[in-house]
Amino acid sequence: MNHTITAGHPFPLGASFDGGGVNFAIFSQHADQVVLCLFDGKHRETRIPLPERDGHIWHGYIAGLAPGQQYGYRVHGPYRPRDGHRFNPNKLLIDPYAKRLTGGPRNHDALFGYRAGHHDGDLSFDRRDSAAHMPRCVVVDPAFSWGDDRPLRRPLTETVIYEAHVKGLTMLHPDVRHPGTWLAMASDPILDHLNGLGVTAVELLPAQAFADDRFLTDRGMTNYWGYMSYGFFAPEPRYMRDGDIAEFQQMVARFHQAGIEVILDVVYNHTAEGNELGPTLSFRGIDNAAYYRLADDRRFYVNDAGTGNVLNLDSPFALRLVMDSLRYWVEAMHVDGFRFDLCSALGRTRGMFDRDAPLFRAIRQDPVLNRVKLIAEPWDIGPGGYQLGAYPAPFCEWNDKFRDRVRGFWRGEGGTVATLAKRIAGSAARFDHDGRAATSSVNFIAAHDGFTLMDTVSFQQKHNEANGEENRDGHNHNLSDNMGVEGPTDDPAIRDRRDRRRRNLMATLLLSQGTPMMLAGDELGNSQGGNNNAYCQDNPLGWVDWDGADPAFLEFCRQAVAFRKAHPILRQRRFLHSQPREQDGLPDLFWRRADGAPMTPEDWVDPELRLLAAEMRMASGTPSYAALPGAIFLVFNNGPDATVRLPDPTQGGHWRRRLDSAGDTVPDQRAGKAERIAAESVVAFVLCGLPADT
Repeated sequence: MNHTITAGHPFPLGASFDGGGVNFAIFSQHADQVVLCLFDGKHRETRIPLPERDGHIWHGYIAGLAPGQQYGYRVHGPYRPRDGHRFNPNKLLIDPYAKRLTGGPRNHDALFGYRAGHHDGDLSFDRRDSAAHMPRCVVVDPAFSWGDDRPLRRPLTETVIYEAHVKGLTMLHPDVRHPGTWLAMASDPILDHLNGLGVTAVELLPAQAFADDRFLTDRGMTNYWGYMSYGFFAPEPRYMRDGDIAEFQQMVARFHQAGIEVILDVVYNHTAEGNELGPTLSFRGIDNAAYYRLADDRRFYVNDAGTGNVLNLDSPFALRLVMDSLRYWVEAMHVDGFRFDLCSALGRTRGMFDRDAPLFRAIRQDPVLNRVKLIAEPWDIGPGGYQLGAYPAPFCEWNDKFRDRVRGFWRGEGGTVATLAKRIAGSAARFDHDGRAATSSVNFIAAHDGFTLMDTVSFQQKHNEANGEENRDGHNHNLSDNMGVEGPTDDPAIRDRRDRRRRNLMATLLLSQGTPMMLAGDELGNSQGGNNNAYCQDNPLGWVDWDGADPAFLEFCRQAVAFRKAHPILRQRRFLHSQPREQDGLPDLFWRRADGAPMTPEDWVDPELRLLAAEMRMASGTPSYAALPGAIFLVFNNGPDATVRLPDPTQGGHWRRRLDSAGDTVPDQRAGKAERIAAESVVAFVLCGLPADT
């Protein structure tokens, strides 16, 4: 190939097609030379040094190139690991701004910048060419005919999140074409199921290009979950049918047409390059010292993510990379929000968590990003990493305390009524500050990491033997309960108790203040055989089993979601603090005992108490334009059958029983002054017949 390169421009970063050619621009602060590598259809490589440097941006323009052109980089500079520099021009590197990749890295010793097995370890230098084992970047034109697609901007008060894995959800569905792909996610059977369930947003496990850990591929496994990103702009190639990024865009457009938002689980805290013994795929070879947070001994990496490295977001160009990536997924790919994996690592400044860290400040002032959904996983493994409730608005946060306290209550742990009450009311002690809303708490019972809902009621211990780590991996504190038999059973009494427990857990999730999140497959009764860390199980164990679906539980979930949507009292922005309301003097939240009397301080600490009742109204301080009449009375009973006295109806109304987890179906029965509440059940009553009742 014969290409003439001219100066081009230092912006935008990446490979940009302008109709007549392609501009290439890449950051490297400490490089001596950056070489663009172009590949033809026969994998032949042409190396062209970028001619210009503007500050730390290297750039050049080649006329005549078009979308579809494959490329990569080789970067020259010092190889001095003790100083933090690991340049090695023998290694083909991925453009951090690449919008499309031809595949993933194939693990081989040639990917290492050092000589594997050498007595000097990573201080040695490897001269093997890695190109044969690396994917190519591909020039794209990201323009897409979106038609009238617009952001849905559904408020969190109306949001029900469904956490799903693209391949896991679609691979075993009997009626979808191209299972395991973006196109399968956007198929009618999947959209019909989600709409029927009533979810309003899908939260997709990592969609950005990720690599397979070598210790997994050596055992014949893959990184199924995908939390090893290295291409922050490129959709993961293995989820494409024909390798076209338009397939992802088509998926988003179809979800929007169905009224469902798309949230991406993004991994900016670390990359797939790992620690000093990891491969050289991109950032390490482009500018290791600028992209990564290095230890005092600069040969080594800070490891607050537990995966070998963390990005250095104190560096303006690493910060720019993340911000540009986020904006790209919103503007070019039309996604509706992000869930930030190990978000505490993104908020570290000089090693300590800072709720006003550079990334958080940048997002909050950005006119593109400050209006999409932002969800933090509020921890990492570094010092002071657990930061539940500490994030600034408009961030929401995964609330693992909700999961643990609700599981603990329903498995019969004593002294949990008080903490259950806090979670039902939106975890105000954590989130009610700085103007944050009750919807800031993303509540969940199960997520990809941990037991599924079915396994929570079927296994006492984790069973991760299939992962090949002698069952040492995964959490040991699962707060699960097998009801007397470990795993599947034909005992009808145990099966009935497990079904009731699942209904109780799902009902508690959907009746609580906050933003609920369901795990894909839980509504179907999906099991992972007791594996609570299926990160490497890209097989039927990790996929959703559609053929084994539980239609009765699915219907209960549908009705419980519909009940939540029908009653704004359950999904308020304002916190309920048992304060009197201006319009009627009634408290917005009233905790009651079974006899109807208010809870006493002694009741709250009673280790034998197994029943909690809550009377809820629109929050005190709700403006008149948002205030609604009526009340909800909730009973959570993990004890024996009980008779519960209902509050006296107000304004001439009457109570109706509208949700009862003791059965599969949702009742609609007028209630008396006192009602029988079945053992181990959740019941919801609605105040009806008011003058303004519709």
